[in-house]
Amino acid sequence: MKIVIAALLGILISVKLVAQPSFIDAQKKYPHVAFAIKQKEDTLKKLAAAAGLEWPIKQMYIRSFKYDSQLEVWARNKTDEPYKLFKTYKVCAMAGSLGPKRIEGDYQVPEGFYYITEFNPKSEFNLALKLNYPNESDKLLSDSLRPGGGIYIHGSCITVGCIPIMDEQIAEVYVLAAGAKASGEDFIPVHIFPIRFNNKQSADYLAKASRDDHDLQKFSGKLKEVYDYFEKEKKLPLISVNGKGEYVFM
Repeated sequence: MKIVIAALLGILISVKLVAQPSFIDAQKKYPHVAFAIKQKEDTLKKLAAAAGLEWPIKQMYIRSFKYDSQLEVWARNKTDEPYKLFKTYKVCAMAGSLGPKRIEGDYQVPEGFYYITEFNPKSEFNLALKLNYPNESDKLLSDSLRPGGGIYIHGSCITVGCIPIMDEQIAEVYVLAAGAKASGEDFIPVHIFPIRFNNKQSADYLAKASRDDHDLQKFSGKLKEVYDYFEKEKKLPLISVNGKGEYVFM
């Protein structure tokens, strides 16, 4: 009798495992995602092939530049390879000014080093990818009671502190990110910089904006170190946060 029960339990567990939908299959149940995949997958596949990248994208990295209103998607096939620029998108609206987000309701887009924590296929902004704001640095440096939250990369081109792109574009970014997650990348890094540091006009603007703000100068300088490292190596450094909330990388 015990053998029969054990066998039945084994069958039930096997059936449950077989019936468990994949991440992509689960996402396809939502109309916006199904439409995005149908509309964008073929084009994205061809772009990946032209760049020597496997499909779906295996490892993905996003970086965004507030003043320059750009969002870049980088990709690679495996950890020991350098990233390749996959595509650049226009950030179509911006709230706040240069500098990090420090309190709920300040309309600031965060600056710093984040990753995607949630895929929202039912967003009121078409599709949305949630970031882990506040991160460990933000928790130490932002308002302790109201640091804010709910920061997304999303569509619909409106914002009060998120990173908005057009619906056609969020469809692509969402499909790429979903493919990377399905391939095993649980923490897709998203780095948000105040400016593109190698652009003189942008650098001049940041210098003017932070002229009398030593904290902002120091904070931006730390971000620039990571920007410079990636520009040279096309790889991401290991980034941590010290007891003062400052970013430390190696």
